[in-house]
Amino acid sequence: MNPRSVCLGTDISVTDFRFIHTADIHLDSPLRGLAGQEGKAAERIRTAARAAFDALVGQAIDDEVSFFVIAGDLYDGDWRDYQTGLFFVSQMGRLAKAGIPAFVLHGNHDAESKITRRLTLPDNVQVFGARKPQTFRLDELDVALHGQSFAQRDVTENLSLAYPEPIPGLFNVGVLHTALGGMGGHANYAPCSLADLLGKGYEYWALGHVHQHAVLNERPHVVFPGNLQGRHIREPGPKGACLVSVAGGEVVDLAHVPVDVVRWAHLTVSATDCNRLQEIADRLRDAIENAVTLQADGRMLACRLEIQGRSELHSQILASTEHLLAEARAAALSLGEETAWVEKIRVSTEPPEDATRLAAREDALGELLSSLSLAAREEDFLETLLGEIGEFARRLPAEIRTETEDAILKAAVAGDSEALIRTVGLELMSRLTGKAS
Repeated sequence: MNPRSVCLGTDISVTDFRFIHTADIHLDSPLRGLAGQEGKAAERIRTAARAAFDALVGQAIDDEVSFFVIAGDLYDGDWRDYQTGLFFVSQMGRLAKAGIPAFVLHGNHDAESKITRRLTLPDNVQVFGARKPQTFRLDELDVALHGQSFAQRDVTENLSLAYPEPIPGLFNVGVLHTALGGMGGHANYAPCSLADLLGKGYEYWALGHVHQHAVLNERPHVVFPGNLQGRHIREPGPKGACLVSVAGGEVVDLAHVPVDVVRWAHLTVSATDCNRLQEIADRLRDAIENAVTLQADGRMLACRLEIQGRSELHSQILASTEHLLAEARAAALSLGEETAWVEKIRVSTEPPEDATRLAAREDALGELLSSLSLAAREEDFLETLLGEIGEFARRLPAEIRTETEDAILKAAVAGDSEALIRTVGLELMSRLTGKAS
C-alpha cells in the first residue's frame, strides 16, 4: 500500500494521506413500517444498508484512501444466517484488492457476546480486541490507531481512560463507540466526556454510536460520522461517512460524504383552510413531489406525512386516514416505482371548536364529553383508571413505550390522567361525528 496525498503541488510529504471514518452501519437491520409492503420501493428500503455500504467501499477505492475505520455497530445484532457475514467479507475483499486496510471496532449492537457466528476475514482487516485497548500501527503512514471493542452490550465504564498514551511522532487515532454522556438521547454506553478525549492527546477521535453527524472539536478532531443509512423517520436527512484528509501530521480537511440510497423526510401539510378532503389529498401529493425535488438529492424519498391545523374537516380526516394514505401512496407511485415511498400518515389536526364548547352541546355527544370532564375530577375513578391502564402500559415493549407518537398512549404511559381523558374525549367526538370519504 502506498500513501496517497491530497496535495497537487510538487512538495508532497510521504505521510500525507486520506482515510474513511464510518460507524453505525447496522447491516441487515430489520426495518419497521414495511410489514405487508411490497414492490421495488419496499425492497430498496430493505436492502438500503447494504447498498449504502457498497457505495462507501466504492467511494473509498475511487478516492484511493489509505485506510478504512469502522467505529462500532457494523452489524445490528447476531446474524440470522451467514449471508450478512459473507456480504461484509466480499466488501472487505474489494478493499484488499485495492490495497486498503480496514480497522473494525465492535459496539453495543455487535458486541463480542452478541455475535455467535463467525467467518474468517481477509488479511487486510484488523479487529480491535474487547479485553483491553489495542493499538495497530501503519508505519509507512506514521499512523497509530487505538481502540477497544465492546465485550458485551451494556458497557458502563469509561473505556477511554485506559487507552494508551499517544505515540510521539505518529498521527494517533482513537477509535471509540460511546454516547459521550448520552448525546441525542442515545443510551450512555462507554460514558466519557469531551475533556477525557481531548486530554488524551490524540490527533483524531473516530467515534461511533450517535447517529447524527457531529464535529465536536477541531484540532484535535472529535467526530461522529453519523449512521451510514437512515433506517426510519427519526433518522432524516443526509447520511454517510467522513473522508478525512491529513497533511503534515494534522487534519486539513474533513468532508461528510453522503452515501445513503434512501433519504427519510418528515413532511407536514396544513388542513386549516381546506373545505374538501380532495384538497388535502392534493396537498399531500404536492408535498411529496416538492420533497423529491428539494430534499431527496436524487435518492429515493421515504417519508411520513403529518396533517396539521384546526379544521372543519377534522372528524372526516380521522375517519378517512386509510383513504388518504392510499391517495398519498398512489401519488408516490405515480412518480416512479423507486422515486418515493410513504411510510404512514399522522393526523394532528384539531376540531374547529375547543373542548369546552363541545362539552356545552345540548345533545348526546355534548353529554358524553361533559361526563368525561366530571370523571376527570373523581379521585377513585382516576385511581382505578390509571392503575389498569398503567399496568397495560408497563407490559408493552420498551420501544413502544418510549417511541410511540399516539397521543392517547403517550398520556397513558406518562400517567397523565387529565391529558388522557381530554384526548379520549376528542377522539370519541371525532369518530362519532366523522364521515369517511
